[in-house]
Amino acid sequence: MSKQLQELYSKAADGSFLTVEEGVFLYHRAPVADLMFIADELRKKQVPHGKVTWQIDRNVNTTNVCIANCKFCNFYRIPGHTEAYITDMPTYRKKIAETLKYGGDQLLLQGGHHPELGLQFYTDTFSQIKKEFPTIKLHALGPPEVAHITKLEKSTHHEVLMELKKAGLDSLPGAGAEILIDRVRRLISKGKCGAQEWLDIMHEAHKLNITTSATMMFGHVETIEERFEHLVKIREVQSHKPEQAKGFLAFIPWTFQDADTLLAKIRGVHNLTTPEEYIRMIALSRIMLPNVKNIQASWLTVGKQTAQLCLNAGANDFGSIMIEENVVSAAGAPHRFTYRTIQEAIREAGFEPQLRNQQYEWREIPEMIEEQVINY
Repeated sequence: MSKQLQELYSKAADGSFLTVEEGVFLYHRAPVADLMFIADELRKKQVPHGKVTWQIDRNVNTTNVCIANCKFCNFYRIPGHTEAYITDMPTYRKKIAETLKYGGDQLLLQGGHHPELGLQFYTDTFSQIKKEFPTIKLHALGPPEVAHITKLEKSTHHEVLMELKKAGLDSLPGAGAEILIDRVRRLISKGKCGAQEWLDIMHEAHKLNITTSATMMFGHVETIEERFEHLVKIREVQSHKPEQAKGFLAFIPWTFQDADTLLAKIRGVHNLTTPEEYIRMIALSRIMLPNVKNIQASWLTVGKQTAQLCLNAGANDFGSIMIEENVVSAAGAPHRFTYRTIQEAIREAGFEPQLRNQQYEWREIPEMIEEQVINY
């Protein structure tokens, strides 16, 4: 083993902040088994209970109308399209009732950048849902949608987030991060907010004590260096959160899904990431983000077996069974779990499953719970 690798292993094991260059060096030079071991030891320190957490929630889309024109998205429809929709309250009532029946406690509520839906639309929607279903949690929108609403309202991130929180927003997903480098964003998601605005919105959310998560979609046009720049930017925002705020509760790296996307059809960009590469990135996420407690394996995009291996590579969370998911699935992600099969998968990997909520507080599995029938 080289002296440089030994020094970096020691630095990583201490939970020190590695530079972009050091992360890239480990990515290219370190055996995956070494990275898995270091990340697993860090996981044991940060999450000493040793359980693998998971969640029951439902991804419900407010609207599929979007003017962002992301090159990796098959879900959106342009304004005026015959398949365009805005979800109404009768639909929310039906979907929330089903979510509760399946043991869920939360809606992941996201949609497109609709040019005519401003802040009032979202505050009215959140308020009405909370009025009728006070126990349901709203893990809603994301920095690009907050940026879009702010632009429509000619307002500020602070004011928009304050109003959303008052209306019932419980937490802010890490949606729309992709890669937090503007060169990449211009190529794949030009209509979304830039990297710095995404980071600024998350910092503002932390100042308002709104818990958040962070994501990274990789395996498209980004360089390895840009992946690590992304990780360092997430780490820096977490470092500047108020002391009492939870900030980023979790980091979720996932792979670009390329089926029938414009990136694949027009630019010839395909997801060529291997299972080993994903495991390597999970381990390095744990190593590069010592101030983010939970690392989630994206079984939705990489499948059960790779996600199981990630539990020995620094990941401690298996995410949600996602009673409904329409965006990533539209680009080819085929994998599905029920509340029984996700627990079986965690046990197969040698861990004890533990149901949680969005705040990573443990939940008991409801006594009256139905198993969802999955239609492939």
